[in-house]
Amino acid sequence: MAEIQAAAQPRSTKPRAKKRAFRLDMTPMVDLAFLLLTFFMLTTTFSKPNVMQLTMPTKGPETGVPARNALTLLLDKNGQVHYFLGLNDAADQPKLRTTNFAADGLRRVLLEQRRSNPNLLVLIKTTPEATYRDMVDALDEMTITGQHKYAVVDTAPADLALLSR
Repeated sequence: MAEIQAAAQPRSTKPRAKKRAFRLDMTPMVDLAFLLLTFFMLTTTFSKPNVMQLTMPTKGPETGVPARNALTLLLDKNGQVHYFLGLNDAADQPKLRTTNFAADGLRRVLLEQRRSNPNLLVLIKTTPEATYRDMVDALDEMTITGQHKYAVVDTAPADLALLSR
């Protein structure tokens, strides 16, 4: 704490004002500062977790998708997105197109296809070279464009064969 000490008296006969030395002990204030700092560091959240809402289907019979309502996305390496309209069946060989995740890429394709077909169902498939970030970006594009009907589907060997051509 603070303490006041009296200075030594000079030997003169004149009355003088007494000079007092003042010393402030800062230890309690430093202790309080470190206690507050520790308290706020421990009670603060450093980063908020990012959560993506994903609705999973319920168990039930499989339902077929009409080819006219399907848009298939194949996520590939280097942020490439290959897409085609319809399903990849042996009777029809789809025309494969390529885009990326830019605003004028996949987003434009989704908006155009949704405008032309309101019953559009997007099938998202990944190749072994695709990254987790590609999948998250594709799901983000579904949210941004307001696409409510989409499914994450296993990649068939016919889809990989289509990419190798």
